[in-house]
Amino acid sequence: MTRTVEIKEDRIKQYQLHDKDTGSTEVQVAQLTDRILALTEHFKAHPKDFSLKTGLLKLVAQRRKLLGYLERKDAPKFHKVMAALGLSKK
Repeated sequence: MTRTVEIKEDRIKQYQLHDKDTGSTEVQVAQLTDRILALTEHFKAHPKDFSLKTGLLKLVAQRRKLLGYLERKDAPKFHKVMAALGLSKK
């Protein structure tokens, strides 16, 4: 198994609500955060990669929508996820 698959599985296990959960809002936000952080590191090395910038902005918008949904549906869980991922609401 590759390292990225192991990281993804660990992230799913950390945020899943039950044994077969792979698509809950918390899991999706955590996976998007990992992808955003990886793309941000790539963008630091390749600042003229404009297609990456577009994709990165789409991922950030998608995460923002999911976090808004989570905040409306379950505010305590929203704050827990935000703290665990080290995100701040601006």
